[in-house]
Amino acid sequence: QASGVSVSDECLEVFSALKLGRKYKYIIFSLSADLKTIVPIKTSSDEDYDKFVEDLPENECRWAVYDFEFEKEGARRNKICFVSWSPDTAKIKQKMLFASSRDALRRSFVGIAVEIQATDSTEVAYEAGEPHP
Repeated sequence: QASGVSVSDECLEVFSALKLGRKYKYIIFSLSADLKTIVPIKTSSDEDYDKFVEDLPENECRWAVYDFEFEKEGARRNKICFVSWSPDTAKIKQKMLFASSRDALRRSFVGIAVEIQATDSTEVAYEAGEPHP
């Protein structure tokens, strides 16, 4: 919490719903208007990965968790991926605030298997985050 930003209880609630209840496929998080709290701004149960990528804004930073589903040894498995989205076109001040606030959110979530830091859509391409056996 180097930036003094706190994680809202709602973040933990929606993450738990994704992880334990499989209620969502992905969640996107941002900072509140006063830049003091991390809040969920979108939850989705859409299985289309391209939709997830489209929901990451072109010029603004976000964090996200995505529940990857894949087959391994004939069984269905899940891995939860944490994405730090910081496009090159975002304002420097925003990038710095998001970078310094990231750990507060990341540490709140137990069960993250994969982490991706992305600056453009190619870095969140399905292959980039696909869990490997």
